[in-house]
Amino acid sequence: MKHGKKYNEAAKLIDRATLYEPAEAIALAKKTATAKFDETIEAHIRTGCDGRHAEQQIRGAVVLPNGTGKTVKVLVFAKGDKVAEAEAAGADFVGGDELIPKIQNDGWLDFDVVVATPDMMGVVGRLGKVLGPKGLMPNPKAGTVTMDVTKAVNDIKAGKIEYRLDKTNIVHVPVGKASFTEEQLNENFNALMDAIVKAKPSALKGQYLRSITLTSTMGPGVKVSVAKF
Repeated sequence: MKHGKKYNEAAKLIDRATLYEPAEAIALAKKTATAKFDETIEAHIRTGCDGRHAEQQIRGAVVLPNGTGKTVKVLVFAKGDKVAEAEAAGADFVGGDELIPKIQNDGWLDFDVVVATPDMMGVVGRLGKVLGPKGLMPNPKAGTVTMDVTKAVNDIKAGKIEYRLDKTNIVHVPVGKASFTEEQLNENFNALMDAIVKAKPSALKGQYLRSITLTSTMGPGVKVSVAKF
C-alpha cells in the first residue's frame, strides 16, 4: 500500500517497535493528524476474546466526558407520551410504524443512533435486515432499548459511544477529534478503557487485552502499552 508524503512524514515521528504510554501515544496521534479536516482519533483494541462464544462477547456503551466532537442524529421509536418526551429531550426524529416503509423502501438512514422503547421493539424488529448490518439496531446492553428516553437521548448527545467486538475480536471506537486538547483526549481514552476493562468476560482464560493502537483518520498507528490495563 502506497502512502502519501504527509503520511510518510508523520510515520517518521513514530517508532513502530515502541509501546508508548497512553498520554504519549495520544500526543503522537494528535501530532500526526495533518489532514485538512478535523480528523477523528480512534482506538483499536485487540482482545483475547473469541466472539463466536456468547459468553466471551463484549458489548456496551460509555459516555465520553468530553464528547466525540461529532453531532449525532438520534432517531427514537416511541408511542404515547414517550413521543413528546423524546422530542423534549432533543431527539432529531421520533416516530413509529410510519417510519418502517421510509427506512425499508426509501432507504432513509439520515440518523446515527436508534433508540426504542421496549414496547416498540416488535416494530423495530421488522427493520433488522436494514439496521442490523449497519450496527444501528437498538440493544438493551447499549442502553438504547429503554423507557427512559430522556436519559438515552441526553447521554447520546453528550458523547455516549457504543463498543462491541468485530468479527476479528477487535473493538474500534472513536476517542475524540484531533482538535481536542491532549487532556480532553486523555480523559476520554481513560473513560473508555475503564469501561472495556470492566467488560472483561468472566469466561475468558488467558490475556484479555492483546494490543491497543491509537490512530487518526489519515495518520499512522501508534502502539499503546497495555501494561497499566
